[in-house]
Amino acid sequence: MIPLFKVAMDENIDKKLLDIIHSGYIGQGPKVEEFEYKLYEKFNNKNVITLSSGTHGLDLALRLSNVTNKDSVICSSLSCGATVMPIVNCGAEVIWADTGEDINSTVESIKESIKENTKAVILVHWGGYPFSMEPIYEICKNRNIKLIEDAAHCYGSVYKDSIIGDCKYSDFCMISLQAIKFLTAGDGGLLFTKSEEDYKRAKLLRWFGISRENTLKDMRCVNDIKEAGFKYHMNDINATIALSNMILAEENVKKSQENASYYDRELKNINGVKITQNSNDKISSSWLYTILVDDRTSFANMMGEKGIHVSRVHERLDKYTFTEKFKKELPMLDSIYDKYICIPVGWWVTPENRYYIVKSIKEGW
Repeated sequence: MIPLFKVAMDENIDKKLLDIIHSGYIGQGPKVEEFEYKLYEKFNNKNVITLSSGTHGLDLALRLSNVTNKDSVICSSLSCGATVMPIVNCGAEVIWADTGEDINSTVESIKESIKENTKAVILVHWGGYPFSMEPIYEICKNRNIKLIEDAAHCYGSVYKDSIIGDCKYSDFCMISLQAIKFLTAGDGGLLFTKSEEDYKRAKLLRWFGISRENTLKDMRCVNDIKEAGFKYHMNDINATIALSNMILAEENVKKSQENASYYDRELKNINGVKITQNSNDKISSSWLYTILVDDRTSFANMMGEKGIHVSRVHERLDKYTFTEKFKKELPMLDSIYDKYICIPVGWWVTPENRYYIVKSIKEGW
């Protein structure tokens, strides 16, 4: 079976990890600081904090946006459940944005969804393909609405002149470091902020509201805690894994992008197949490669019989019991829901594999 996902791990990780495990210090320490500095260099954004999960990044972004149960938050209707659960957990109303053929929400749907009590918008970059952020960011700035990027898949993505993570067109950006992402820490996440003020507040909130930077020789918790926080910090074990994987992640993004470019060329003009994500002002990390197909069930059965793993990857978020009170008509999502599917595009897909995948699709289903 040609898999849809695999874990990428530096083959030289063993000694580095053992050194940390037996160092006598495995909490948030020097390896976390080293990793955050490397991220600052890559993303040209010094306002970055490491976390124990990407979902915690969204939690913090909503807290930093001061979202309460009196507010509404606009959210993509097609994503991982982790995108919407932080909104529900803070008691806010979820307003679904409809989904276009590129599997991202549409600018028009977000504009139409803004209400008087809208406090934030969470934009999902599906599969690493950037959302068209600039027009929405301008609207949000003018209306004092915070723009949050759910960039879980976006390590290596670029929008116009902006690497996803620099927050040029947003207030906050979350990137996941979960097991099967390009850059994995085993598990973990990143939160980038536009403002230094939000960054300083986020650093406090990720560890109980307590500063880890004071010079007291006694316990840190003797200091006043001005705002209740969380236990969301990364530890040196996860940071060591991530640091070791950074070069590998860069190489793997390029391999996946090469595979995606091959599909872009070879899957054009095939009956029953439509390419979804191909814009000159966007560079996808190509964590997923999503197409629209006629008779998806037959397509998936055919690919499975030929040893090719395909999947929808995520379910529409408006169908679950925990979101049923936020029901809304989503005609664009309805029109593509039975057609979208992802095919293997990752770094493990060899030229022979991708030729076989295209050949199988061209043979029909």
